[in-house]
Amino acid sequence: MSDHGVKGVITWLYYRDLPRAMRFYEEVMGFELAVDQGWSKIYRIREGAYLGLVDESRGYHRASEAKPVIVCLNVTDADAWYRRFVERSIEVESQPRESERLRIKVFMLRDPEGYVVEVQQSLPGALSI
Repeated sequence: MSDHGVKGVITWLYYRDLPRAMRFYEEVMGFELAVDQGWSKIYRIREGAYLGLVDESRGYHRASEAKPVIVCLNVTDADAWYRRFVERSIEVESQPRESERLRIKVFMLRDPEGYVVEVQQSLPGALSI
């Protein structure tokens, strides 16, 4: 499959309180700040996959109450990620549970401004990556 010349993908999220979002993605999620543009921050999730956090007062969009975006992380061990959040007293929506239909283990939580973070682990035969 051709990469079509794409070097990476950045998903941009817009925040009213950028420093608070930065603390969450650095300290809780453990993501590395790759590029600091001042009013926006680009975090490396893994090679070629990035999350951009933007101060709504300067970005293309404004932060809104509706958050129709899910940041989905496909991980090797969903239980370990769940423990990581519980140990840091981060509220999660449920314990990891298996979806028989999709063949994944999954749980969800919300970042400081309400974006949903889905953590999923592919099981054998998964309908995911």
